[in-house]
Amino acid sequence: MIQSELQGKIAIVTGAAAGIGKALTEAFVVQGIRVAAMDIDQAGVMALQDAHGKDAVLALKVDVSDPASCEAAVAATVSQFGGLDILVNNAALGMNAVHPRYQARNMQIEDVSEETWQRFMMVNICGPFFMSRQVVPVLRTRKWGRIINVGTSFFTMLRPGFSPYGPSKAAVEAYSLMLSRELEGSGITVNVVLPGGPANTQMVPDEEGLDRATLIPVEIMAPPMLALFTKAGDGITGQRILAIDWDPALADPAAQKMRSAAWPELAIPLAALPKKN
Repeated sequence: MIQSELQGKIAIVTGAAAGIGKALTEAFVVQGIRVAAMDIDQAGVMALQDAHGKDAVLALKVDVSDPASCEAAVAATVSQFGGLDILVNNAALGMNAVHPRYQARNMQIEDVSEETWQRFMMVNICGPFFMSRQVVPVLRTRKWGRIINVGTSFFTMLRPGFSPYGPSKAAVEAYSLMLSRELEGSGITVNVVLPGGPANTQMVPDEEGLDRATLIPVEIMAPPMLALFTKAGDGITGQRILAIDWDPALADPAAQKMRSAAWPELAIPLAALPKKN
């Protein structure tokens, strides 16, 4: 269903060349959202621009681990489209970047080099920070905005053999809650959306006996995000939303099944936090 209030909004999607990012870009364009599709894979995002036209999709080669690249990309987006409303931090390295057969291999700490660990942290947690740091000042001028960080399951965060991916995504979720609180009252919301299980992306390698039809389709990530982009999503912030649980029959996003981002121990009310000395 086309939602008229979304037409003309401007979004950035990182990691847009394939998988979840590509599916989000295509779903947003259908709604009339103009998208800056960013990825280190320039050919992948150029294919999206060629398919939809530069008025709808701006393809940008971006390395989210590089602050200068993020700054230039946000500036190019604002220059091309005249503003910015939405940031979706989707770009990430998965466990397949550690070892192509990580699921069949009993991964141990010795299998993760210092360089690999640092690269994961730079892309998976520093990337969302670098992008958000450039985007928030633009959103403040509009007194409205949406930041969505793509997350993962708690099981994956803590699963043995899933380092450094799990810890990096745990950091993203903790930071999402913190940022949502920093931005309270600004009109900018920050939420975490995750598939709710293994998604059918290149991060999940083909293994003997794997039926890819059992994986979660990447397209399910779009409906909750689109709902959060509407006026009905104005009061929803600091939440963790499983796309697999999203009920399209519920018109009010606040009626959907969701919970506070991060962990209950971290999600205490601001008033209950210790006062500064």
